[in-house]
Amino acid sequence: MESHGAARRGGHDRLVVLDGLRLFAALMVVVYHLLHGEGVRDDAWGAPAGQLFPGLAGVAAYGWLGVELFFLISGFVICMSSWGRTVGEFAVARVVRLYPAYWFAVLATTAVLVLFPVFATHRDWTHVLVNLTMLQSLMGVPDVEQAYWTLSVELLFYVLFALVVVVRGVTVRRVVAFCALWTLASMAAPWANNPMVLMFFGRGYAQYFIAGIAFYLMYRFGANALLWAIVGGSWIIAVSRLWAEIETYETSEFMPAAGCVTVFFVVMALIANHKSDRIRWRWLTTAGALTYPLYLMHAQIGLTAITAARPYLPAWVLLGATIAGLLLLAYLVHRLVERPTARRLRRALLRSLDSMRAADAVPVAPAPPAPAPPAPAPA
Repeated sequence: MESHGAARRGGHDRLVVLDGLRLFAALMVVVYHLLHGEGVRDDAWGAPAGQLFPGLAGVAAYGWLGVELFFLISGFVICMSSWGRTVGEFAVARVVRLYPAYWFAVLATTAVLVLFPVFATHRDWTHVLVNLTMLQSLMGVPDVEQAYWTLSVELLFYVLFALVVVVRGVTVRRVVAFCALWTLASMAAPWANNPMVLMFFGRGYAQYFIAGIAFYLMYRFGANALLWAIVGGSWIIAVSRLWAEIETYETSEFMPAAGCVTVFFVVMALIANHKSDRIRWRWLTTAGALTYPLYLMHAQIGLTAITAARPYLPAWVLLGATIAGLLLLAYLVHRLVERPTARRLRRALLRSLDSMRAADAVPVAPAPPAPAPPAPAPA
């Protein structure tokens, strides 16, 4: 495989256009949950969303597809950030990225539901504690925030990628082999008739991560027929699996959803082939930083605010004010919680890695010989 792209760019360049796409995907999900999310309808707004927001409600009905865009971007970014890292460094980077804002979001969302139970009430406290691990989906415990189900999908992707690729060292051939094998495993997983196998190898979203990985290889090393085949196959699987998702999201129809997914693939293909390289707007970096805290805290907190303020503000004003308030909250969490906590957590974890490496380097003294058994007593 040719590597002319590698001469132009290193493996860890920051693409601000991806930051902008991430915020766009997050806002898609935010608007969807505020207008069409579980339990919304008449409870939060007092009237159907289509009546209050003609035009917008129909478009927002497809906001759940922002998750698919997130997964595409995640495949790209995880492959990029894993290059040249050991499995320990990869794990530290992922933990530091995911957990500080998440811990705060779980506690903040719970506090809002306890103090202002106007839209929903908090979960059992044991559920809240389990949610702090981010493993609640694996334990059959409800999510504190309805959007958290995607985090377990991300975590399993990280684990699978680390075990198959990172632990042996990231190379192009290993990454391509991973894409091919995971595609086959995700297609075969339903035949196992085992929910854990389905969750680990598929759950209907593997194709987005796989396409994102292939897009990164295009970006760094240049496009070729094999990578286009991986992307094309992933797109076909993604569109075909939309039929099952449409049954869950009753507000949507197949053709518009398939069109959105296709646009996502086209946009990522343009980025992968350096058609967006001129986009270097510095504010997009800040926009990307808001994405994760916004995603973690938008639904329950936003709907609580809407339910409480509904009698006092027009619907359009209330929606705009809620989204603006959530963006401000995300910025404050990023600056005051996520960044300082992440720095401390990274230092602590890296020190732990260093101590384990040092312990492994210490030669182990051979065990002393066992004492000889005592001579038998004379008869």
